[in-house]
Amino acid sequence: MRRETQNVLLVLLGGALLKIGLTGDYLRYVKPTHQPWLVGTAAVTVALGVVAIVRDVLVARRAVVDHAGHEHHARSAWLLVLPVLAVFLVAPPALGADSVRRDAAAGAVQGAQRPESPFPPLPDDDVVPLSMTAFVTRAGWDPADSLVGRTVSLTGFVVHADGEVMLARLVIGCCAADASPVRVRLVGEAVEELAEIPEDTWLTVTGTLVPGTAIPETGYRPDLTVLTVREVAEPADPYEH
Repeated sequence: MRRETQNVLLVLLGGALLKIGLTGDYLRYVKPTHQPWLVGTAAVTVALGVVAIVRDVLVARRAVVDHAGHEHHARSAWLLVLPVLAVFLVAPPALGADSVRRDAAAGAVQGAQRPESPFPPLPDDDVVPLSMTAFVTRAGWDPADSLVGRTVSLTGFVVHADGEVMLARLVIGCCAADASPVRVRLVGEAVEELAEIPEDTWLTVTGTLVPGTAIPETGYRPDLTVLTVREVAEPADPYEH
């Protein structure tokens, strides 16, 4: 690949990273705390590319190559621009229901052993808003059963599997590559209506925990008796951390 092509690709790559880092698209790839590192890396990449281009222009170096070979080589090298342009033009969707089903099919069970960490007390609100992770963790590992008898509010996307309706959320430790699902099975009279809702639709659901459902046989996936359902927009950050 010619130096000119390398330098232009470096600028384009840095520009693509800046775009996803400054527009919020980075949340589909990494955690929010990674944004400064992503933007910093992008700025350095752009700077390196610009410095290299300016240096080559000032020095005015011109390679002597066979005309036919030059034309073919440059044309092949510029094909590498396509993946960079794809980052500029296409924002991939966040991982969703298909990722949850594939994880379940692989037999992944979260939490093989119960930790002994304490949980902070829940607020006294009539409806307690919780993350999916907090709800699933308390349901499976809280010896005080603090969720029993409490109405909670959960936000996640719909997953249909084996005739059941689940609310799910994907949790990432570093980036989308290590995403793992947390799931809650929805039960009650409202489930018949939920069965008609398309997968990956985002909902805020209120309900109560069905005691004794977050057990090893269910992979510590609790059941929630649904009280109310409200369709919502996908959050700016679709993942939990």
